[in-house]
Amino acid sequence: MDNTATAYWQTQQVLVTGAGGFIGSHLTRRLVELGARVRAFVHYNSRNDWGLLELLPQEVLEAVEVTCGDLTDPLLVRRVVTGCQTVFHLGALIAIPYSYQAPRHFLDTNIWGTLNVLQACLETRVEKVVHTSTSETYGSARYTPIDEEHPLQAQSPYAASKIAADKLAESFYCSFDLPVATIRPFNTFGPCQSARAVIPTIITQALVADTVRLGTLTPVRDFTFVEDTVSGFLLVAASEKSVGQVFNVGMGYGLSIGELAEAIFKLFDRPKQIVTEDERLRPEQSEVMTLICDSTKARNILGWKPAYTLEQGLRCTVDYIRSHLHRYKPTIFNR
Repeated sequence: MDNTATAYWQTQQVLVTGAGGFIGSHLTRRLVELGARVRAFVHYNSRNDWGLLELLPQEVLEAVEVTCGDLTDPLLVRRVVTGCQTVFHLGALIAIPYSYQAPRHFLDTNIWGTLNVLQACLETRVEKVVHTSTSETYGSARYTPIDEEHPLQAQSPYAASKIAADKLAESFYCSFDLPVATIRPFNTFGPCQSARAVIPTIITQALVADTVRLGTLTPVRDFTFVEDTVSGFLLVAASEKSVGQVFNVGMGYGLSIGELAEAIFKLFDRPKQIVTEDERLRPEQSEVMTLICDSTKARNILGWKPAYTLEQGLRCTVDYIRSHLHRYKPTIFNR
């Protein structure tokens, strides 16, 4: 662990919205390990469930101040932002299939929620805001690899809500000089990720059967291990050069879903077979066919580069899911 980075974070009071999610929980853990004082904002529910924060080591969780609420409540958002120097805004609805069924819900959370965070950060003079985008905002690639200048294309209500949120962040920088930077991760994977995502879907099925059910095998994605994605968040936050900028974070090469499945199968002792399903959860024109990251900007300005190979990340993920299989539902599969 870099001593300079540790010294920086030991001076920071930090807020992580969406801390109960996949990337948010990993980021929260890393910030605690670096010595930051961390406030976690998680979505309220009647079970008092803090999401994936509950899986953190007890000594890490005890160091986190957890607040439950909703991003659409501007008064509560302002309260949790107050006193923080750095705000990581990861809170969002992200399930693309659900966005076809409930687009208004995505607009409320991803757009109005982001507006509330930005406004609160402006009013309380937060020193740095890291806004989280997604590679889905690019839509199907017009060229590859995709750099930050690629056009934004809304091929799902989810993508539309995130593009709007990105533009809100941009507008607050241009209009009010809010020190905000946007990170645009490509497909992140790793321990604790839910079976909603394709890699846990493949692994959970492969652990319990010799047949893995999948939908279309042709879309190409750029898969990045979660620890590398978290490093990108930290570098964007700490860099003075990142303000007003957008940064892609990804490995720089793509695999089709079929190729990804075969790469995972190599980590198992017995051969596996893919069975494709006809039913699609994405309408045809909404399917994003190719996402391959150009992270040159992040490398040149931030010094970011991945520390994990795809195989190393997959092995870590297989080991985690194997030892926590009770948390997964192998009957849920990605189409």
